[in-house]
Amino acid sequence: MREQIERIENMEERMDRAWKAVLDLHTAIDQFDAVKEDIEVLSDYYENGCWRQDYEADEAGALPRDLKRGVLSQDALYDLLTEYEELKKQLNTTN
Repeated sequence: MREQIERIENMEERMDRAWKAVLDLHTAIDQFDAVKEDIEVLSDYYENGCWRQDYEADEAGALPRDLKRGVLSQDALYDLLTEYEELKKQLNTTN
């Protein structure tokens, strides 16, 4: 009887962990889908030359010092767009 109880407790723990992971992933996928438009706008910004223009203005000191400018860092936007594409591929191939 004790072995059966331990097995059931073990299975309950595994099921709880699995449910949490499934629900967390479901939420993350919903959030990922929700930023699709943001990614498209950022990709266009990066590829159409506006990013370069803004980057050069920043390098020339033409932008306010207190302006948040993480989008202008050398790698942040490129890395985000690359990572987004990698995650899309991973989600499409995960079964």
